[in-house]
Amino acid sequence: MAQALVLNFMDGRKIDSVLAAPFKTKSNVVEVYLPEKPDSRQVFPFQDLCAIFIKGTPDLSKYQTTEGLEEIETVPGERYRVHMVNMSGDEGFFGIPGQKDSPYKMIFFISAGVKKRLRLNSLGEIILEKGFASEDQVDECLAEQGKLRGKRIGDILSEDACMNHSAVDSAISKARKEIGHGRNIRVGDILISAGIVTKEQVEAALASQESGRKKRIGALLIDKGYITEEQLLMALSAKFRMRFVDLKGVTPNQMALNVLTYEIIDRLKIFPIEADEKRIIVATSEPTDHNINEILRFNTNRAIELVASTSVQIAAAIEKYFQKPEDSMNLLLQDLDEGQITIEEENEDTSVRETDSQVIKFVNGILLEAFKQGVSDIHLEPKPGKGPLQVRYRLDGDCRIEHQIPPNFKRAIMSRIKIMANLDIAERRRPQSGKILLQSDRKKIEYRVEITPTVGGLEDAVLRILSSSKPLSLDEMGFSDRNLSEFKRIIAKPYGIVLCVGPTGSGKTTSLHSALSHLNKPDRKIWTAEDPVEITQDGLRQVQMNPKIGFSFPEALRSFLRADPDIIMIGEMRDSETAKIAIEASLTGHLVFSTLHTNSAPETVVRLIEMGMDPFNFSDAMLGVLAQRLIKRLCGKCKKAYHPEKKDLDELASAYGEKYFEEDGLSSDLENTTLMKAVGCPACDHSGFRGRTAIHELLIGTEDIKVAIKKSISLEALRALAIENGMRTLRMDGISKVFQGDTTIDQIYRVSL
Repeated sequence: MAQALVLNFMDGRKIDSVLAAPFKTKSNVVEVYLPEKPDSRQVFPFQDLCAIFIKGTPDLSKYQTTEGLEEIETVPGERYRVHMVNMSGDEGFFGIPGQKDSPYKMIFFISAGVKKRLRLNSLGEIILEKGFASEDQVDECLAEQGKLRGKRIGDILSEDACMNHSAVDSAISKARKEIGHGRNIRVGDILISAGIVTKEQVEAALASQESGRKKRIGALLIDKGYITEEQLLMALSAKFRMRFVDLKGVTPNQMALNVLTYEIIDRLKIFPIEADEKRIIVATSEPTDHNINEILRFNTNRAIELVASTSVQIAAAIEKYFQKPEDSMNLLLQDLDEGQITIEEENEDTSVRETDSQVIKFVNGILLEAFKQGVSDIHLEPKPGKGPLQVRYRLDGDCRIEHQIPPNFKRAIMSRIKIMANLDIAERRRPQSGKILLQSDRKKIEYRVEITPTVGGLEDAVLRILSSSKPLSLDEMGFSDRNLSEFKRIIAKPYGIVLCVGPTGSGKTTSLHSALSHLNKPDRKIWTAEDPVEITQDGLRQVQMNPKIGFSFPEALRSFLRADPDIIMIGEMRDSETAKIAIEASLTGHLVFSTLHTNSAPETVVRLIEMGMDPFNFSDAMLGVLAQRLIKRLCGKCKKAYHPEKKDLDELASAYGEKYFEEDGLSSDLENTTLMKAVGCPACDHSGFRGRTAIHELLIGTEDIKVAIKKSISLEALRALAIENGMRTLRMDGISKVFQGDTTIDQIYRVSL
């Protein structure tokens, strides 16, 4: 007979179902038949569920269970008392209901769906169980706890004010006779009226009474020196089913440090240890504070695992890995030597040293620090009100919080950025664009500046770092063997158009400059029009666009055609006019390169036709379209080989396309296939990744493709035809790099469809 289940979802819904396949926790899914669709198998991932109830009669004798009951609270807020079964794993754990008349013989609680776990044994029993204190010591503290909770205000005043008990009793008795026994009498008010104590003494006594009533057994044991804070936390972690972690031997990964702000960490007195896209592990010295879990879940949108650690270790870890806004600013100022940076005024031979104020020196420090770290973008984000100015760096495609600057510096720093970029410091309502030129250690650095107004009268600044760099060779660009040979073949043609497409920051300009470097010979005249010029090469005649005076891409392209070019590179096709001139140039004996912001190579063709390009002219001109993305590369010093499970390989084959997976030789000897996974080491800042590589999608203008373009076929049909003609999509090229050990499948899924 099929096993009946009840699926409990994260949103609180419960659905009856019947198990359709053997239940395996490590698969992270459950396959069932639903009553309304008895012949259709449904698959539900664990991430959508908080618990799975298995119908039947509970029987403790069949399983090995832990002693005593536990209370489990799920994310929807429901509580269950169960006997824990020793069959737990990372995915979740099994429990047998404590009620004999329960309709469920077992419950599988999914880790991400559990809000709280609590052993129902008292803390004193757990302390005795672990041998941290003797029975007499626990009994002594329990007795004292009882006295504190039953202590009257008069007793506290008698002790603290050294008053005579008889005087207190006499004053209270007299007041009762005058007022009457039926009315409530505040002892403190009576004693103040009688002149026995002051108002301040009563308030202190009330505070002492409240504190005594809240005194817990663990605190009393620590006060008497019977146990240490570490032993108390170990007992509490056992009660709440948390791991106890010694932070001295823990190095947090970079994602954990980036997920939470310093304000939250400082307010909750917590420390993030490990994080991925779905969960985060956080250390706390307050296992009894269940609000921490809720606050973190809300702020991170991740599953939370709390672990216990001492307050001393947490404070030391926060000081080591996080800086207060003031400390962050002071550290930058200390590290920056005066005169280390020279600001270059564009089109002028003179330079000005800016070392006359703290703000100027600090801004210079940020710009120089980011450049030295290899950052691509600097984000300055002032928070409203008394919030700090947050500085984030984008490195290897990911943003991370680098500095928190005191709020009183927000306006001054933004104004300084504007001054350096020659922008209007009085204009705060409209976006502004500019650039900053610096020279440091004989290295010229350009920062492209974008100022954007935000709510509350504030402004954000984003600075793209454009250091003068040399192009990479085509062999260093991460091309597959097929893409490399085909790309070299098409750019060797005497005329035609080659497009490189992808989103901002995907390396399009780098790829085109690598192609130009490959073609850059004394017998060829090469013109480039760019905005801005990011990479410089000897032998190229490079032109910077200047929209303020009307010098745009179409103007530059018309000028190039009168300047005897062999090869032309247009930084970006921003409008149909530029595209038409570029296509016409490629049809009149010139090799033209350009970029476009589209998602894939086939989509680029369809987009240009929709923009009004003539299908016949474009099909004749097109040599190829190269789409690309940048992905994180596994750290070569710490990446680790592993044997993937069959389901993982089947998933890769399905994503690649089973026909081409076998055709391209990826399916051979799958039993002995090894992939690589991220580990983390000091060389990669414990992230497991270091640097980036590219994945490509190269659509070649074959005869079949040219005929299809002239017929204006659909995007889907064009993509299928291109794959048949040898093109491999971004995802397919990425999966090939997974098998080569360069990256992980998660990185491929992040940037491709």
